[in-house]
Amino acid sequence: MSMVMLEQTLGSRPVRSWTRIASLAGLGLIIAFALIGPVVLPDPAAQDLARYLQPPSVADPLGTDDFGRSVASRVAHATRVSLLLAAVCVATALVLGCVAGVLSAWFGGWVDAVLRSISEAFVAIPALLVVLLVSALAAPGSMIALYVGLALVQWVEFFRVVRARSALILGSPAVEAAGLLQLGWAHVVRRHLWPALRPLLVTLSSLGMVTSILAMSTLGFVKVGLQPPRAELGLMITESFPFYDAAPWMPLAPIAVLFCLTICLLGLRSPQEGR
Repeated sequence: MSMVMLEQTLGSRPVRSWTRIASLAGLGLIIAFALIGPVVLPDPAAQDLARYLQPPSVADPLGTDDFGRSVASRVAHATRVSLLLAAVCVATALVLGCVAGVLSAWFGGWVDAVLRSISEAFVAIPALLVVLLVSALAAPGSMIALYVGLALVQWVEFFRVVRARSALILGSPAVEAAGLLQLGWAHVVRRHLWPALRPLLVTLSSLGMVTSILAMSTLGFVKVGLQPPRAELGLMITESFPFYDAAPWMPLAPIAVLFCLTICLLGLRSPQEGR
């Protein structure tokens, strides 16, 4: 009983708060590296065979690859591409999923039936297969195709969660009272829906960023995503495999970035979702 009382007294909120602070700090460092690195580091596509597989040094903190290109510069560019593309994909999925979920819960009837049918069709198809199908319709390595495919995959999760939570909120006595008082839909959205959906959207957005970044890296790893000479984290790992024994810094750098991004983004989960 004493341990239970101690846990109830201390609570887990401070731990979650420190976790979020550490995650935000780590994510801020990665974003700063992705924004500042391409400005101060050499051109990631500049080749110098005289610098073949040079180890890390002051001039090149992460060494060079088999073409004499700066690994640090390529990792910085790849991180920026991953973060920007993932952010755009998640933002698009969030808007589409939220609008569709609220409309489905608000109107019900045939609107709900149509939107649920569309979402179930996307759920029935594996996520990576959707991205591959969209990519097959575009030029190899098309960033637009990756964006469309990832956004189409992720909007379903936002739709299903928002629809379920919105249906509960819209059926609550508080919303019924607001309807009787004719306060309007803007009042319902601002005072009832948004406060209930906000922690959910924070959690889904952080998970969506992780999903997008790992999906892009997976596609790059099997060489069906972004194509060379563009720097991409998964593609860099694949390209470094033949030299892992002579130049271990080449695969370790993008792997470390992917690991840190995943940990930091997962740490941004809303504290209210842990209750």
